[in-house]
Amino acid sequence: MTAIETDRIIEMAWEDRTTFDAIKHQFGVSEAMVIVLMRNNLKPSSFRLWRKRVKGRSTKHQAKRAFIKGRFKCSRQKTISNNKISKR
Repeated sequence: MTAIETDRIIEMAWEDRTTFDAIKHQFGVSEAMVIVLMRNNLKPSSFRLWRKRVKGRSTKHQAKRAFIKGRFKCSRQKTISNNKISKR
């Protein structure tokens, strides 16, 4: 696995709405492997914070999500462009 792929997996793991299933689909890395990767690449305190946040979180597990299909979309999504909120 390249450094770029590892960085992207870590970034996706930190995101609240990205499921472990999405990481597995894109990179072929299971939840257990993501945990090991995070443990090896983060500082111990950062890993503990991440693990505490992710453990049992319904948005990180596809089967536990409240919504059936689609994805979360911000109500202001139409007004956002280039990661900046447009003037109203």
